[in-house]
Amino acid sequence: MTITTSTGTATLDAPATTPDATTPPAPAGPPTAPTAERDDAEWTGARTPEAAELVSGAREHIDVLDARILALIGERRAVSEQIQRARVGSGGRRVSLAREMEILERYREELGPSGTRMAMLLLELCRGRS
Repeated sequence: MTITTSTGTATLDAPATTPDATTPPAPAGPPTAPTAERDDAEWTGARTPEAAELVSGAREHIDVLDARILALIGERRAVSEQIQRARVGSGGRRVSLAREMEILERYREELGPSGTRMAMLLLELCRGRS
């Protein structure tokens, strides 16, 4: 198959077999960085080099933010585990439903319904083993 775009023409080899209804789709891997074969505009979805540069830089910033968020979640899990051990060690319950409701409300107020769902997932992650 030949594909023509504004940046040139490419020929793709046809697959050896045609997938049928029982063949699961190939897993979509994470996008890869620009290569010599694919320019920044295609990688970023931007239509100008300036926009592609902005998108690339912003994506790098998002990657840094995501790493920080993941580190904070790990830290939160560790603190939550300490609280649970102290509570259970003193004869209390592992989970405080009243406290969890406060957290759910805070996330809902800040982020709306999606915040509630996010808080539910965060609480689930931090509860540890039951």
